[in-house]
Amino acid sequence: MRAIKYMKVLLLLVAVVAGGMFTSCEDEPDKYEIAEGLPTVRYVRMTDPEVADSLITGAYMSNTICLVGENLRSVYKLYFNDQEAVLNTSLITDHTLIVDVPSTIPSVVTNKIYLVNKDKDTVTYDFNVLVSGPEITSMSNEYAEPGTEATIYGDYFIDDPNVPLSIKIGDVPVTEIKSLTRYAVSFVVPQGASTGYVNVESIYGTGQSTFRYMETEGILFDFDEDGDEAIADGYNTWGMETNIGSDMVPSLDGDYLIFSGSLDNGVWKNDFLFTYWPKGDAQVPYLNTLVDFDDLSNLQLKFEVNVPVAWSACALQIMLTTNEDVCADAPNDAAYISNNEFPRALWIPWQSEGTYTTTGWTTVTIPLSDFCYNPTGIAVSPLSSTDITGLTLFVWSGGVTGTACTPTICIDNIRVVPIY
Repeated sequence: MRAIKYMKVLLLLVAVVAGGMFTSCEDEPDKYEIAEGLPTVRYVRMTDPEVADSLITGAYMSNTICLVGENLRSVYKLYFNDQEAVLNTSLITDHTLIVDVPSTIPSVVTNKIYLVNKDKDTVTYDFNVLVSGPEITSMSNEYAEPGTEATIYGDYFIDDPNVPLSIKIGDVPVTEIKSLTRYAVSFVVPQGASTGYVNVESIYGTGQSTFRYMETEGILFDFDEDGDEAIADGYNTWGMETNIGSDMVPSLDGDYLIFSGSLDNGVWKNDFLFTYWPKGDAQVPYLNTLVDFDDLSNLQLKFEVNVPVAWSACALQIMLTTNEDVCADAPNDAAYISNNEFPRALWIPWQSEGTYTTTGWTTVTIPLSDFCYNPTGIAVSPLSSTDITGLTLFVWSGGVTGTACTPTICIDNIRVVPIY
């Protein structure tokens, strides 16, 4: 009887195991398996249904394409020129293979796709990997003086031995490139360079910056020329002497705004305050007579900054104001600065590293869409384009705890320009 009982238990276990095996197989009826033999590619198309009928002979890096043919499940590895692509078996069938063109620029260009099966047999197909022309997104210092070094950032800065990369500022060629990678080029700004776009030409084409070197449009404050006379009344809204000069650090193009002194978390310091409360006349104009603020989504505020002494506490709060908030007719009303509903931009460059300094002047860019925070960094209703007339800069609070410091922060060429 005991033997029969054990036999029944054993048979039950066998049944359970067998059932599990059958269930496992039934649960994965479409499990991907590498096919035998060689693949065949008939043509290549884009994956967008609207252009799926259009056959292509090349595609840009990172584009998604579809290979169409037979026995494509036999593809074990896939190369575009000498760059291996990442295969996703969920996107491979016998007749289609969807894949991203590798984002790395090929070192050896053969203009072929290599399809390798698991036996390492290879099939080739003619196909061009297209590389974009240079893309310029920013410049380290848009007001870098001729003879000084600057860096442009972007992508596809390719220096081919047969077609060396070249740069022009306006029509003036750069003759001295200091360093070059795919994403950045450092060079000496050529003598004679003046206001103009930066153009970069490579073997793959030409790219132009969306910004202009030495921009002259959209300038709100450059703190020189007639700055100490024409709109000085707008600076000294509380009878304070705004610190404007050119002897703290080497000048870009004349005078600049200087913030200097001690900073601590959340402590109000008038040494770090700049206000422009306009009168609306030719001497102290409303800012919306200098810049069209109608489309805030396509505008950005820029300025150059030089921080020779470490900054490690409080945010640079940037407030664009209206006459309802403050103007020359209400010179003692600073309630808007601490108003928790008043939208502003907060620039805290020391936040990630704990401290911030610069080597010379550098350009800062802040989209006007980022003017959507209160003094402590909490998001509020964003800035409205209606009747922007004044400007306030104040290093204070920001909602991030820093370390007490005695920084020097120099600012020049405050401007509002289009993003594109």
